[in-house]
Parts: sequence; C-alpha cells; structure tokens
Amino acid sequence: MNSHISIVDLEVFYCVGVPEAERAKPQRLLLTVEMEHDFSKATKSDGIADTIDYFAVSRRLLKFGEGRSWKLIEKLAADLASLILAEFKPQSVMVEVKKFPIPEARQVAVAFTKKR
Repeated sequence: MNSHISIVDLEVFYCVGVPEAERAKPQRLLLTVEMEHDFSKATKSDGIADTIDYFAVSRRLLKFGEGRSWKLIEKLAADLASLILAEFKPQSVMVEVKKFPIPEARQVAVAFTKKR
C-alpha cells in the first residue's frame, strides 16, 4: 500500500536564473513535493520513525540553496528530487518548482518525478 505525503508551496529563496545578474541574489520560489511512501506501519504504530518526517524534509529544503546556484529550474527540480530520494527514501518523489520571472504571468513552473 502506497500513499502520498505532500508539502505544498514551501517558500524558499535560492539563486536561480539564466542571466548571471538573476543568480546574483536569492529569489523567492515555491516548492511542492509529493512523496509516495508506504506508511501503513505508521498508521499502526503512530510513530514518526515509520513514516517520512515532512518537517525534516521542509527544513532540509529550506537550507538546500545555501551557497549554491542553478541556471535552470529544471536542473534544480531534478537535484531536489535526487536529494529527497537519497535522504528520505520515498518510493518516488515529484518536485514542482514555481518561479515568478514574467510580470504578466502568475508563475512559471516545472515538475520533475523520480523513482527509486
């Protein structure tokens, strides 16, 4: 039995953008992460050790951009998915990165899914 744990629109500040000037300082992004994980043991034990600690995931994502930069949000989404798979061990993860570079658009977004 697999279920999903979601973190929706986590506000982070990372250096990302094709022009060097855009990467010069962190900008606001919203991350949505959906992790597929069998948490049937957690439904019986009621213990955090039997599931994915979404608070720990959020803290890790908030710090992930420190001292790093990306040109493309596609690469950023792939890097985030790899990190989550390696450290938190879901069956699969979908990472959506929302950016706000176009004044006439609400947002630009990419989504990347990776499985173990």
